[in-house]
Amino acid sequence: MANLIASTSGTDSDWVVKVIDVYPDEVAGQPAMGGYQLMISADIFRGRYRESLETPKPIAADKPLLYRFALPTANHVFLPGHRKSWCDSIQLVPALRSQSANVCIQYFLGQPGDFCKAVQRVYHAPGQASFIELPLVTTP
Repeated sequence: MANLIASTSGTDSDWVVKVIDVYPDEVAGQPAMGGYQLMISADIFRGRYRESLETPKPIAADKPLLYRFALPTANHVFLPGHRKSWCDSIQLVPALRSQSANVCIQYFLGQPGDFCKAVQRVYHAPGQASFIELPLVTTP
């Protein structure tokens, strides 16, 4: 489960979360695999659907909100020496908003004047920390 606390200065934003297995800088017997980054799971979440998948709702500008969504299941074991990465792999997509009202616009219906720059922020502060829940499997 992705637990992303983020904000945008627009009224919508697409959030992309990736879980990546980062290999150690040196892999014995496989030098080409040193530092390799293997994507394990990823998904895109459109912010306007954060409260309901049936009813889109504009995002309040510059307000940190929780975006909680499931990532596709993947059976993977992070081996010793490997790192897990996800924060550096979040890709932020510029928002589309209406200049005249706080409403959502479908991307493909937007006119040139509907597009504007937006600032997206991902939070990592205590009490507002973004994280991914991963299952932990222990061997007896």
